[in-house]
Amino acid sequence: MTSTRRLADLRASEIAERLSPSSVIIQPIAAVEQHGPHLPLSTDVIVAEAAVDAVVAERGAELDLWVLPTLAYGKSNEHLWAPGTVSLTASTLLAVLGDVGRSVASLPTRRLAFVNGHGGNTQLLAVALRELRVAHDLLSFLLHPSVPPDSGGRPPQLEVDTELGMGIHAGRDETSLLLHLRPELVDMAAAVSCVPAELAANAHVRFGGDVGFGWLSSDFHPLGVIGDPTAATVGWGKELFASMVANLGEALAEVGRFHFPVA
Repeated sequence: MTSTRRLADLRASEIAERLSPSSVIIQPIAAVEQHGPHLPLSTDVIVAEAAVDAVVAERGAELDLWVLPTLAYGKSNEHLWAPGTVSLTASTLLAVLGDVGRSVASLPTRRLAFVNGHGGNTQLLAVALRELRVAHDLLSFLLHPSVPPDSGGRPPQLEVDTELGMGIHAGRDETSLLLHLRPELVDMAAAVSCVPAELAANAHVRFGGDVGFGWLSSDFHPLGVIGDPTAATVGWGKELFASMVANLGEALAEVGRFHFPVA
């Protein structure tokens, strides 16, 4: 019997023996897209995989977690202007998610958790959750491994928010995470700051506001940065990652316990 928690490493004959109705199937999903001149195209993949791997290493047996191979490509058309970005269409991604769900429905468990490393996937994943519930009777969940830690623990140089809450792409946090996880892939000499201060001043039409808007990353900077990567530090990346792993573990524990009140 293999000891892996990677579903694809099991033999078909092991599925019934190793998995149970309480098992949680994790599908990491991310993106291959531009992240400014200083971060690799694989930034979202690196962060999502590292967070999932860390949680499974810590709590995989306890929570009965099983990991599918990462879906590296997502919906990244806001970055298609940049060479190297690989984006699926909305219809293609929804079809892929539906096929994954149909396949998972043949397993002993009904619990499928998407761990999403790219914000551009979020709305389609939310649609997919209900489609999977209707089509395959799955308990489907969407988790994001990007919950920041308590600001009280920030290094002194991060006490002032140079991003005005607008650091959503290739900014301080993503750059700090990569400095912690894969420093050899980061070129801090190429990092540039682009904080949309005018947008931050809006009460409604802004990132995180109650009025949505269509955008491309090139609408804010010709290099596609939205945030201030120059404020990134290895220490902040380490702290941020630890908090992400802890929060993801807590969320997956609730996924494993979740049930609807009506049987």
